Amino acid sequence: MGSSNETGKAPGYASTLPGFLGTVDTVISQVESVILAVGVILMAINTVANVVGRFVFQHSIFFTEELNRTLIVLITFAGIGYAARHGRHIRMSAIYDALPPKTRKILMIVIALVTATVMFALFYFSITYIMKVAKSGRILPAIQFPVYWIYLWVPVGFFVTGVQYALTAVKNVVQKDIYLSTHVLEGYEEDEIEI
Repeated sequence: MGSSNETGKAPGYASTLPGFLGTVDTVISQVESVILAVGVILMAINTVANVVGRFVFQHSIFFTEELNRTLIVLITFAGIGYAARHGRHIRMSAIYDALPPKTRKILMIVIALVTATVMFALFYFSITYIMKVAKSGRILPAIQFPVYWIYLWVPVGFFVTGVQYALTAVKNVVQKDIYLSTHVLEGYEEDEIEI
């Protein structure tokens, strides 16, 4: 009952959803992976370049803080959908793990639906917030981009995460096993339970 890819394939992500939904899910997963990798690499390069500039050339890069802040928002909100897809969000499961399978399955469906609802609500509120920031006309002093550009990934991340949890609820309704995401079975890997 380990936490593994249902298809048993090697690294990479292949959606277990049927047809067009599976294709869209796989493309979104690949885009998220690229965004996360490029975002982390750019943040590291930007930070190292700033440190070198400050201590070797006695001049900091003037836009480092703003660029890193933008990248942190991008990585965070691209990452929440990625984590939901791979069943990697933090779970408090001591009581849940002690329940019988049928009760766990019902609870997993409820958890997924409630989480999806919260994500869609946050999606709505984040769009409202971005519109207010856009109307303010504020710009980043160093980069000279509108401040609301930083937050454009927030609603995208919430929406993708909401969709992932909604699909997880559906997967748990139609399958006999219990799923943490559309392709990750509940349970623990052997190395996760060793003491």
